[in-house]
Amino acid sequence: MNKAKSSVSVLFMLFSILFCVCLIAANVLETKQISIGGISLTGGLLVFPVSYIINDCVCEVWGYGKARLLIWIGFAMNFFFVSLGALCDAIPGAPYWTNDAGFHAVFGLAPRIALASFVAFIAGSFVNAYIMSRMKIRDKGKNFSARAILSTVFGETADSLLFFPLALGGVVPLNELPKLMLWQVLLKTVYEIVVLPVTIKVVKFLKSHEGEDAYDDGISYNILKIFNI
Repeated sequence: MNKAKSSVSVLFMLFSILFCVCLIAANVLETKQISIGGISLTGGLLVFPVSYIINDCVCEVWGYGKARLLIWIGFAMNFFFVSLGALCDAIPGAPYWTNDAGFHAVFGLAPRIALASFVAFIAGSFVNAYIMSRMKIRDKGKNFSARAILSTVFGETADSLLFFPLALGGVVPLNELPKLMLWQVLLKTVYEIVVLPVTIKVVKFLKSHEGEDAYDDGISYNILKIFNI
């Protein structure tokens, strides 16, 4: 059960790729407003919760250190994508190009929204990973379902409490912000619960295949110790 802490497996790499794809896809899908059961939401809701599920799996199997590395990789790739989109959006279109408005709607992420998104993602992801790690130690590896759900509730709450005021404060009426935040947390948590049976099977497979079941006794939870895995 003990592998070199400085190495990463092929499956961890695949999970990292999927994590980054989810974050980037969420940025693009966020530009479309959708309605489910009369509730107005953004398209990012379809994919963003998957990143929390991946975070749960990585923290449960490989530990907080590798979850921390994953979060920062996701942040860097997302920042790179958003920066390229902003740069391309700022470059004048060719004379025959007639879709500036459409391209800008997707890739012209306002600096305020981009900043809010990055800050909220970092806070929410690390809260999620920390809760997963500490609860696993407290429960001696039992009650995975409880910590997966609770970590999502706390992580999504931190994400929403930061994102909506920073991104939409002064734009959306103040009395509407709590409703938006509550719906985001509620629906993303329901998402987690619905797919929980799949998450449990994935975690069991990973533990068996990787021969790992990390416990974070005595580690540093400093989010800046990126390569301390």
